[in-house]
Amino acid sequence: MADVWETYKLTIIALIALAVAFFSSVIVVAETQQAVVIRTGEPVRTYNRFQPNVPYGQTNTGLRFRIPFIERVQMIDKRVLDLDMERQEVLSSDQQRLQVDAYARFRIIDPVTMVENAGSEENVVLQLQPILGSVLRQELGRRTFASMLTAERGEAMTNIRNTLDRQARQYGAQVIDVRVKRADLPEGTPLEAAFRRMDTDRKQEAETIRARGARDAQIVRANAEAEAARIYSDAYGKNPEFYDFYRAMQSYRSTFMGGEGQSSFILDSDSEYFRQFRGGNR
Repeated sequence: MADVWETYKLTIIALIALAVAFFSSVIVVAETQQAVVIRTGEPVRTYNRFQPNVPYGQTNTGLRFRIPFIERVQMIDKRVLDLDMERQEVLSSDQQRLQVDAYARFRIIDPVTMVENAGSEENVVLQLQPILGSVLRQELGRRTFASMLTAERGEAMTNIRNTLDRQARQYGAQVIDVRVKRADLPEGTPLEAAFRRMDTDRKQEAETIRARGARDAQIVRANAEAEAARIYSDAYGKNPEFYDFYRAMQSYRSTFMGGEGQSSFILDSDSEYFRQFRGGNR
């Protein structure tokens, strides 16, 4: 064994050195990662950089190489990441102090810019958290508490996402979505007062709607009655005898068929009321 070592010592050392150099130069890039190769502090190339609509298996992943001891590799998550904001107080436009919980979803789309301006995904989160809080306060500060319970909330979230996305691009990130988990009034007297005020506002609104409905109904009824009177007048003017007959028939129907058979009438056969039975004016 000693003779083998003495004979092939240089060869064995060379093979070991080559193996160490090979394994030091090989990097494995997973589908969920982006690799940035850095040489003397400057990014020189990337592997598996985010590309929209490119399917897995075609994104330059697997075994890749670097120059050992000269180049280092920084792995960056390619998946959608979370940005959670701690609960904070936001003053709405109607002077309501809201306790707001929000979160955002983002991904790194420019790993080189991220390495240069932020350094890591954790630093991106630290940079975006205060920006999210500031944008949230500005946007919700222009809206009332009641508007956060309507479809206007979606518009506010879109504005916040667009503003935060513009700020995130300087760190190589793209903001995908922003959502408010909760936007509540503080517990206790402020909350109860707000509920009472909202209840009063809704009741006043309901009374206003009912009053407008009653007014419109009266207008419609008056117009209908006026139109009916005009039609009756026109009909009477065209054929007074037919009009008298028609009105008499209506009266007979109301008198003899409108009740439940319990009414009794005692009238002279020559009564004016039965004139139509006697043949009109006879």
